[in-house]
Amino acid sequence: MDPYLTNCLVIAGLSLYFEDGHDDLDDFGFDDYGTECDGIRITAFLDAGQDNLTPLGRLEKYAFSENVFNRQIVARGLLDVLREFSDNENDFISVMETVARMSEDGEPTVRAELMEQIPNIAMFLHESRPNFPAAFSRYLVPIVVRYLTDPNNQVRKTSQAALLVLLEQGLISKADMETKVCPVLLDLTEPSSDDDYKIEAVAIMCKVVTMLSKDTVEHLLLPRFCELCSDARLFQVRKVCAANFGEFCSIVGQEATEKLLMPKFFDLCSDSLWGIRKACAECFMMVSNSTSPEVRRSKLSPLFISLISDQSRWVRQAAFQSLGRFISTFANPSSTGLHFREDGALLEVPRCTSDSFLFLFISFYVEGKKCQINGTDFFFFFLHESSIFHYTFKCASVYNFLKNLSEDGRATPSPEHVSTADSEELHNFDNSHTLVPEEVHGGFTHTNSSDSPTATNNAKNTKEAEQTDENFNSFHYWRSPLPDISGELEMLSCQKMEENCNDSKSNHGKQATSDQIQMVLDRLQPHMDDPDVQAQVQVLSAALKAAQLDSPTDDSPTEPQPELQPELQTENGAESESLEVQSEIEVQSTEEEQMSKTPNVIPQQLLDQYLSMTDPARAQTVDTEIAKHCAFSLPGVALTLGRQNWHCLKDTYETLATDVQWKVRRTLAFSIHELAVILGDQLTAADLVPIFNGFLKDLDEVRIGVLKHLYDFLKLLHADKRREYLYQLQEFMVTDNSRNWRFRYELAEQLILIIELYSHYDVYDYLREIALTLCSDKVSEVRWISYKLVVEILQKLYACGADDLGLNFINELTVRFCHCPKWVGRQAFAFICQAVVEEDCMPMEQFSQHLLPSLLSLSSDPVANVRVLVAKALRQSVMEKAYFKEPGCACADELEETVMALQSDKDRDVRFFASLDPNKGLIDTTPLI
Repeated sequence: MDPYLTNCLVIAGLSLYFEDGHDDLDDFGFDDYGTECDGIRITAFLDAGQDNLTPLGRLEKYAFSENVFNRQIVARGLLDVLREFSDNENDFISVMETVARMSEDGEPTVRAELMEQIPNIAMFLHESRPNFPAAFSRYLVPIVVRYLTDPNNQVRKTSQAALLVLLEQGLISKADMETKVCPVLLDLTEPSSDDDYKIEAVAIMCKVVTMLSKDTVEHLLLPRFCELCSDARLFQVRKVCAANFGEFCSIVGQEATEKLLMPKFFDLCSDSLWGIRKACAECFMMVSNSTSPEVRRSKLSPLFISLISDQSRWVRQAAFQSLGRFISTFANPSSTGLHFREDGALLEVPRCTSDSFLFLFISFYVEGKKCQINGTDFFFFFLHESSIFHYTFKCASVYNFLKNLSEDGRATPSPEHVSTADSEELHNFDNSHTLVPEEVHGGFTHTNSSDSPTATNNAKNTKEAEQTDENFNSFHYWRSPLPDISGELEMLSCQKMEENCNDSKSNHGKQATSDQIQMVLDRLQPHMDDPDVQAQVQVLSAALKAAQLDSPTDDSPTEPQPELQPELQTENGAESESLEVQSEIEVQSTEEEQMSKTPNVIPQQLLDQYLSMTDPARAQTVDTEIAKHCAFSLPGVALTLGRQNWHCLKDTYETLATDVQWKVRRTLAFSIHELAVILGDQLTAADLVPIFNGFLKDLDEVRIGVLKHLYDFLKLLHADKRREYLYQLQEFMVTDNSRNWRFRYELAEQLILIIELYSHYDVYDYLREIALTLCSDKVSEVRWISYKLVVEILQKLYACGADDLGLNFINELTVRFCHCPKWVGRQAFAFICQAVVEEDCMPMEQFSQHLLPSLLSLSSDPVANVRVLVAKALRQSVMEKAYFKEPGCACADELEETVMALQSDKDRDVRFFASLDPNKGLIDTTPLI
């Protein structure tokens, strides 16, 4: 008898089976009773007996039996009962009504058993019943809701778990949540509610909120959550609220967070209990992501500093662990092009080409629509693309375009401000691009700011544009600057109009002189600490560069300029004689100048606290693993500061790279490829490559981090630097523990990717020998992935036209594997041949000449496992190629005879694979390798 079935009782002539524990029941499952117990079912009591009752009558009899054990068995078998009666609608309704009556059983164990089956029943109904929503809402949802207030603790816990499962699977409708579930949760969290009920209800409410819509949370749960955050009687309630505060903020959005939740968060961060303050520190990143940059800098930063200096060591520990992630929220994805996710992954922000940006920029504002990219204003995102900004300058006068931007968001560029060639170019571009914003450009969303029609260049719109207020400042439309520079902008506009009138035919909208733009920049320098002024300086800097490049005698297309970096370290450095000199000052400034300037991206106090995490004293007073947390979040901090401020983190990174704890070095090894993406090729070669080389000689626990992302790091290096690592790849074959086969498996996986980074000569000279060695590994998993590596190498050689090297490699494979004295090697040869055919690694004519004869010779191998893979390769892959089906194929007859011989093989498995129709689906034989 199965070990799970510990008791066999005969009650009223019916076999009822009983299990000791719920855990065993979950692992075993009702579906397996039929196969494991020789046909005995949990629903055996439904079969005909001596009582002459119908199945429904017997269900009724045992569901409400005086014997508690009978009722428990019925509750456990409800899923099978429903399957028995699912074909008949009337019987199904009768069973559901029986379930509803059983839910009122006075025995807590019966109610708990019933509730455990609710999620399984709901899933079954969802898959098999067309009227599932109505039946589920009518019969099962009321049971779940009622059990949330059950007096028995086990029943309540079971119903809470069931509710979460139902929400996660999307089985409860929005209407049921709003009218049945949420009202119960609100009642249980009333001030007058029982303490135990209240604490449980708060916990379930905080878990449920992540699965509900924003509207439901904001209108039903948010007001009560704010009240619970200030519960003065139960600290458990405040602690649960603090632990889930970030989820609420992320659901309700920025406006509700700053208006309703921020005051509560400040109160929780200053709570008298250190556990509540610790919970606030742990969710600080999610809260910060839901606020504006101004609130993040002015309010959250001082609040976080207070948590870092908290009197409780546990609060300080949690704050330092969250410090790097909090700093990463200051990053601007629109300028960096990268986004640092909470789990440590570095994601790239989708970008469009210059033409797409220009067309979107003009069309959206002309049509009165405001475009956003991942929540960022499209115009602000657009300004960070210097090459696109300059491209717009070449196509039309951007300043005049902005000058004529009306208050309601529409633009009417005047004909005299746009040259004939540029107007024609824009017209042709518009005619050749049919834009459906929500379909063509993923990641872009736009909302209508007005229903006004698209602006045109007719006389009426031109007249309206000329009547625009003279004092209109385009900056005021998006950002509110501190200094008043309307006079300078008006002067630029006037000069621009005069130049267009004097030389409109030969000059394509020549920009204002750089001296006058520089004068505006100089006036803004004293206010560089303000983020709004930084945005304006960035716009004017782009205009300055475009004005310097724009020449009436230059008819050639302008080369795209490098992406503008935020003006973080400007000290009257805008005075430059040419674009090249200015770029060098911004990107390649000397180390002394860099060290003397303080980045304005994040508050200096936060940066100082982060840099102090490598101080040995911190390990004594805060956390022994504080350096590990510093290493984990360092890519996010580097992304926030930008590569121009890498000097602030360089010493810290080098300190962490030489830390005595291998866990710290391991963390850096796993993220060094992401840091290389952030820093760029020059800083990577100068500062990261030496550390990368040190990791290659470190412990296996550290080397595995480098190995897992070896391809990602090498592809960022220059070709000459990358080639130096060809000599070091062989070192990965040596490990501290020879039984660490996963290290060699990872090496094979990375080599498959690395092949594309090197020439076919390098692949043949260096990677080939490593691949052949891995193919002879003692572990089958390593051999299996290595066979794929061999196929990729062969494909690389033939794709590059190196047929002679490919032939040499084939001969080596034949000698090493086809003629191998061990059957595993011969089996590997059959697998490689099949993979070569399936991947089209080489012309079939050469395959038939160099590989097929050796493969056919293995059809008479004495080992059946070899013949199995030969039969599979020939029947499922080789014979399906069109080359071997042609009438003039020289080897078609021999191939057909070999397959027929395998079909009559003495081994049953060989006969099966030789006769298997490939169209019926392939059977995986990798376990045989």
